[in-house]
Amino acid sequence: MNYDDLKKWIFKFDPETAHNIVEKALHISGNLPFVLNLLKKNFTIEDDRLSQKLLNTTFPNPVGLAAGFDKNATMIKALPYLGFGFAEVGTVTPYPQKGNPKPRLFRFPKEESVQNAMGFNNDGSDRLKERLEKIYPFIFPIGVNIGKNKTTPEEMAIEDYKLLIEKFKDICDFMVINISSPNTPGLRDLQNETFIKELFTKAKSLTDKPILLKIAPDMEIDKALSLCQSAIDNKADGIIATNTTMDYSLLKEAKNFGGLSGKVLKEKSYLMFEEIAKAFFKKTTLISVGGIDSANEAYKRLKAGASLIEVYTALIFKGPSLAKNINKGILELMQKEGFKDITEVIGSDRR
Repeated sequence: MNYDDLKKWIFKFDPETAHNIVEKALHISGNLPFVLNLLKKNFTIEDDRLSQKLLNTTFPNPVGLAAGFDKNATMIKALPYLGFGFAEVGTVTPYPQKGNPKPRLFRFPKEESVQNAMGFNNDGSDRLKERLEKIYPFIFPIGVNIGKNKTTPEEMAIEDYKLLIEKFKDICDFMVINISSPNTPGLRDLQNETFIKELFTKAKSLTDKPILLKIAPDMEIDKALSLCQSAIDNKADGIIATNTTMDYSLLKEAKNFGGLSGKVLKEKSYLMFEEIAKAFFKKTTLISVGGIDSANEAYKRLKAGASLIEVYTALIFKGPSLAKNINKGILELMQKEGFKDITEVIGSDRR
């Protein structure tokens, strides 16, 4: 059965139920060596030309799985065998939370896009820590995406991030500060230079582990650049651009809440990333995410200055061959343009 046939069956379920089915399947697969070997045979590409050393670790290829897919690190053991070079787990909050009322996840197959208002639903930091302690160090880099609890007031948000950094600093390869989700009230208000300075000053006093900032695509460019500059000045190790968008004009049937991802975000995300790369390429590690669904789009982001790219929504519509197809396509484009190594591709449009 090919994925198009399987997708017809999966799409009969509401999106959150479908995700839970996939989660269960990948969780079980991660504990069955013969299944992992089958996945590896069908969905991975191993090629040293795709490997690079970044953030004090080695990434076997530049295609990662964005935060939000494996919120609770229940699927992580299967993900390398689906061709990914790294993954972010989370977003995790200090204490468990149920997230926003259902329905809170909507798919738009024609537009290959998704709208989510999940609200950081997760098992909490203790459970996630237990799972990561059992597997870390892992066979590919693991990032932990961290956010504040919904009930934590803004003035106390720094304490949530401090707790999470202390809890995960020894059981992951990097951490990502999430203050750009649209689904926690007041969270995006933390996207200001004062909070960023305080946060990274505190974070860097707690650990030498790489910590990156993930930003929203909906800010004015000048504000976004100032925010990134503040993060870099205060020793952030990288910028991830971008989170989901609240620009509901991009999708005719969009709800008036939550964040849009997938193909409708592609142009907006790229334009934001391009401006960030113009300003900060070579000054910090840049990761591009938002609407990436093909080797051509991934390659475009790499040439613009991204050292790594992340996918999520495209996995829903393209299926488990996505990472393999992107990596295969990157290698073909590298060969066509005469690049011998992925590091030669990165930022080649900036030179």
